[in-house]
Amino acid sequence: MNVYDFDGTIYGGESSCDFFFYCLKRYPKKMWKYLFKAGFYGLGYVLRLVKKIEFKQKFLSFVREFSNIESLCEDFWQVNQAKIHKWYLEQKQPTDIIISASPEFLLKPIAKMLGVGGLIASRVERRFGVFYGPNCHGKEKVRRFKEIYPDAHIDEFYSDMNSDRFMGALADKAYKVKGEKVTEWVIKK
Repeated sequence: MNVYDFDGTIYGGESSCDFFFYCLKRYPKKMWKYLFKAGFYGLGYVLRLVKKIEFKQKFLSFVREFSNIESLCEDFWQVNQAKIHKWYLEQKQPTDIIISASPEFLLKPIAKMLGVGGLIASRVERRFGVFYGPNCHGKEKVRRFKEIYPDAHIDEFYSDMNSDRFMGALADKAYKVKGEKVTEWVIKK
């Protein structure tokens, strides 16, 4: 099986940010107050005054404005599926696994559209944006992967982030992605 990070790897952007701005554009009256909150906590995170999970929860709190979050996510992907990189579309297989720090509720529709075999993502309560488990990032990706696929063999792993070196070390081959450019990634095991 091949395993892929999502944001910045097979998707040309950050899906949570793109979803935020998609909602802001469609529903400015509901979203304007969250713009300040996102900026405030984003700055706190950059200055290392706010932990990553706290920032992400504050950022995602805008979802409480929408009772139809599932259909809103589906509409978002109808517009944004064009940002899936061509290199991935040309090699995708039904056994592919996506593993991401993005919210699971946001990625479920695109995983279904792509026809991938599995999705592992951050467990976030879709009505309030609250995490109900660790952020699926770094070593947590390895833990979650092994929990769900204890006997799986990873042929290839793809990511744009150095924090994914732990997942890359599990694969026979790892690849670093930058846009449409995919290069071999040598990871010391």
